[in-house]
Amino acid sequence: MATIKLKKPTGGAPAAPAAPHRPPLRGTGARKRPTLAQAQAERAEREAQRPAPAAEPRPRPAGNDRPNPAGRSAPPRPGPGRAAPPRSAQGRKGEPHPASARPAPDRRAPLPPARPAPPRPAAPVAAGTPNTAFSGRPRKVVEPPAEGPAHPDGSLRLSKRMSELGLASRREADEWIAKGWVRVDGEVVAELGARVLPTQQVTIDKRARTQQAQRVTVLLNKPVGYVSGQAEDGYEPAYVLVTPQNRWADDPTDFAFQREHIRHLAPAGRLDIDSVGLLVLTQDGRIAKQLIGEHSMVEKEYLVRVAPLEGERLSAEGLRLLNHGLELDGEALQPARVEWVNDDQLRFVLVEGKKRQIRRMCEAVGLKVTGLKRVRIGRVMLGDLPAGQWRYLGADESFV
Repeated sequence: MATIKLKKPTGGAPAAPAAPHRPPLRGTGARKRPTLAQAQAERAEREAQRPAPAAEPRPRPAGNDRPNPAGRSAPPRPGPGRAAPPRSAQGRKGEPHPASARPAPDRRAPLPPARPAPPRPAAPVAAGTPNTAFSGRPRKVVEPPAEGPAHPDGSLRLSKRMSELGLASRREADEWIAKGWVRVDGEVVAELGARVLPTQQVTIDKRARTQQAQRVTVLLNKPVGYVSGQAEDGYEPAYVLVTPQNRWADDPTDFAFQREHIRHLAPAGRLDIDSVGLLVLTQDGRIAKQLIGEHSMVEKEYLVRVAPLEGERLSAEGLRLLNHGLELDGEALQPARVEWVNDDQLRFVLVEGKKRQIRRMCEAVGLKVTGLKRVRIGRVMLGDLPAGQWRYLGADESFV
C-alpha cells in the first residue's frame, strides 16, 4: 500500500497572525455553565471569606433561667459570661443562614425603664391659701372674679317684662330681641339678658306683630281615645285630627288652611284620654300663658256625669267639700263652683287644672265619674262644634 507524505512549504507568504483572545458572548453557549454544586460551593466560599461583625451578648440578670415546663432538656440561654451556642450556618439549599453572623437576641432581657409621666399642673387654689405643693413648686393662685355692674333695684329681664305686659311669651321675646325687634324707651336692645325697670317703655317692631298675627289657635272637640299631648301607650295625640277634612264646615272664620298652621301646635291645657270636649291647640305663646301660666285664673267649665260608689246620693256636706275644702297630694285646692244640673250630672267650674283633678275630687266624696265633657274655657264656648272636628279661633274672640 502506497504512503503519501505531505511536506511543509519552505517558502511563500507568511502565515496570518492569530486573532486576539476575546471572551465569549453571554448567551452564545461558548462558555460552559457551572453545575449547581459548583455554584453553591463558590457562594459558600465567598460567604466564608466575608468578615463577620463583632457582637457581644446582651447582659441579663443572673438566675433568670426558668425550667422547661414540658420537662425536656433545653440548652441554657446565653447570659452573663456565657457564649451563644453556634447555630447552623447551612441555609436553604446549602446557603449560609443570614443569622449565623450575629448572635440570637435574648427575648427575656429586661425592658428599659418606663418613661416617667410628666408632672401634673398644680390645681388652682383660692387666694389666701398656702401656694406650695408637695413638689415644692409654687401653685397658681386664682383671684376672685371682679364684680360686674350691679343691677338697678327693681329691674328684671326684658323677656320677662315683655311676658308680663302680654307682648309675647319669653321664647318669642328672646327671639325678637336677638333680631333687634324690641325697643326700650325708643332705643333698640339686641342683647339677650338685658334688664329694664318697670317704669321703662317697651315696644316691639311691626315685623314682630306681623309674625305674631300669622300664628293660629285651633279649637278642637276632642273625642274619647286621644291624648292631649304626645302619643303614649299606643294612643294618638289629638293634633292628628287637625286636617282639612276634619275642619268644621260652619267655621265662622275666613282663614285659609295652610300646612304651616299645623306646625308647632301645642295643647294649652290637658284633657284626659277618657274625657271629651274643648281642647285648645295654639302656636301663640301669649295664649298659652293666659291658659296654663303660673298665675292663670281663666275658668274652665265641665259637665260631669257621676254615680255613687256605695249607692248613696251625695250629701250636702259632700257638695260643700267639692266647692272648697279638699286636698290633693297634700296641697289644698283652690275654691271651685260645683252644683247639680240634674239627678246624675254636676257642673264644675275650676280655675286650676291638676291631673285628673275632677275624678279624684269625686272619689274623695264617694262618687264615680262616668262621663266628663269640657264646654267652656274663659269666654270661648264649645258650642255646636261636632266631636272630632275643629275650627280656628276668630280674631274677635278672646279667652279673657
